[in-house]
Amino acid sequence: MNSFLSRRAMIGAGTAFFTTPLLRAIRLDDSSSAGTLIVLQLSGGNDGLSTIIPWADPAYQQARRATRRSGTEVLTLDHYRGFHPALKNLHQIYGQGKMAVIEGCGYPNQIRSHFKAFDIWHTASSQGRGAGNGWIGNLAGELQGNHHASEFVVHVGANEPYSLHSNSHPACSVRSPTAYRWFGSDGGPADLVGTAGEGMSKPADPRHKGRDAALAQLRGVLADAQSSSLRVRAAAAIHQPVVDFPRTAIGAQLRDVSAIVQGGLGTRIASSVVGGFDTHAGQRVKHDRLMEELDGALGALFTDLGGSPAGRNTTVLVFSEFGRRVKENGSGGTDHGKAGPMFVLGHGVKGGLLGKHPSLSELDNGDLAYTTDFRSVYASLIKQCLGVDPKRVLGAAYPSLRLLG
Repeated sequence: MNSFLSRRAMIGAGTAFFTTPLLRAIRLDDSSSAGTLIVLQLSGGNDGLSTIIPWADPAYQQARRATRRSGTEVLTLDHYRGFHPALKNLHQIYGQGKMAVIEGCGYPNQIRSHFKAFDIWHTASSQGRGAGNGWIGNLAGELQGNHHASEFVVHVGANEPYSLHSNSHPACSVRSPTAYRWFGSDGGPADLVGTAGEGMSKPADPRHKGRDAALAQLRGVLADAQSSSLRVRAAAAIHQPVVDFPRTAIGAQLRDVSAIVQGGLGTRIASSVVGGFDTHAGQRVKHDRLMEELDGALGALFTDLGGSPAGRNTTVLVFSEFGRRVKENGSGGTDHGKAGPMFVLGHGVKGGLLGKHPSLSELDNGDLAYTTDFRSVYASLIKQCLGVDPKRVLGAAYPSLRLLG
């Protein structure tokens, strides 16, 4: 049942429509002081050395031929490193002190498999899915307690990451909020609602007490999701961004994310995923395009969030499941590596370079050795952005970073 619930939002064609009563039902007062977290996953393994570029390191220049950059190309951070030249918006946000770059993020005994690595990042545990809920699922439970609101955690995109998985507080997943509707035919959720209703309208049968209770719970969750679908669609439809988002897949996703967190729906955690970062061959052209699209979308998101109190109280976390090998392969690309940078940006962020820079000469079997446990970043945001004891979410204590001013 829980795996079904985690995939319960289906995609509708058509455009958003809403009625005047529905608009009245939406809470447009976004003056709450509660923080909101947006989590953006770069799937495939982003090449951190082509994102935050240590151009002045001779080991970098020697290891990289097809992908390397010179000091005149990068957007300078200091005398040693700089942003990829396409990351103009992020460089400007960093210059404003509103973006933190945490270098060398990883974990002990790092894994180069996409799926196994994501299991660890998504659960914040070396056990992966064997640990149970995802870390965001645990966080949602701590924040909501015995209550559950469908819009509290929202994922925008086709594939909901396991980090949102929860046995008690499932997330709302939508491909596009302006086209979100409930699937209700051919044996779908609506039929299950009907089945539950029929079962509960009859006298209780002691032989089916457990089944009937489960169906009643499912019916309540589904009914809540049906009403939430219209609220999400309406909030996205009425949002007027203060900036034009780029006409790219990630631009569309982050526009919807921005609408949701500023829409007065009570969303505290929003999630999205962008793929394409597995650059084994011909990396230069592919990664340049990815950086341009990422920069355009994140730059627009940052500007749009600045247009409301709720947006200014929102923090964005960007991560990838691993970095890439230090040395290029024979196909003009890079293979799966280990440590890589994480990014945190927002109007309340205390920016700067954080974490110890990993050595390019003292490697972990050809990879960058991690210097900051990624769970320290999670823990810092759990506490500073959402006000929850990180140990209750992550199951252990991790050193804290000063991410929010």
